[in-house]
Amino acid sequence: MDYLAALTPPVVMAVAFTALIVTIVKSQGGPNKAKEDAAADALMARAESAAAPKAHGA
Repeated sequence: MDYLAALTPPVVMAVAFTALIVTIVKSQGGPNKAKEDAAADALMARAESAAAPKAHGA
């Protein structure tokens, strides 16, 4: 029975990792893709604009 106790954590982690990958793949694209892309672009623009004055002022 020790082998069963030794194999259980890796099997559980493998199943959880597979479920995570499946969830990530299923959530890509679809009707919310444009909204997600716009939000990411807005965050990048905000980060770039916040960093730009510091670089020029130094």
